Amino acid sequence: MPTALIPGTFDPITYGHIDIAVRASNIFKRVIAVVATNPSKSPMFSADERVDMAKEALAGTGIRRIEVIGYSGLIVNCVMEYGASAIIRGLRAVSDLDYEFQMAFTNRNMLESAETVFLMPSAKYAYLNSTLVRQIASYGGEIGEFVPESVKRRIIEKMSAK
Repeated sequence: MPTALIPGTFDPITYGHIDIAVRASNIFKRVIAVVATNPSKSPMFSADERVDMAKEALAGTGIRRIEVIGYSGLIVNCVMEYGASAIIRGLRAVSDLDYEFQMAFTNRNMLESAETVFLMPSAKYAYLNSTLVRQIASYGGEIGEFVPESVKRRIIEKMSAK
């Protein structure tokens, strides 16, 4: 059963992430959103909170083949652990390409079978990223068109607690 991993920080998960997961589920029988711990980032939400948000948001798709896990470590180790055949990466713009190519070639260098599949989101999500959502929310802007209601609620709660 072909399995694909979609690694990301998901801080928070957005409709763009969800769009890529749904697209991947049309290609692969099993899709795992890997909520990664990245030591070079300072996320707004804890790893457990991000996993919970991703589970809630992706459950809303109704696609049971999409799972969510938390993972700390190299994505190639996760590929081996879960028997994945592909790493899915979303490409929003040409500016993403250089970084994503570096990551794809590095992963393949560490694990020859680590294939990376690039998917483009719907045009309406091509500009969307988690940083933008956090920024808009920090100024009290409306984020409902970028994230599911359950995620929006958590962001507002987190911002109010600060």
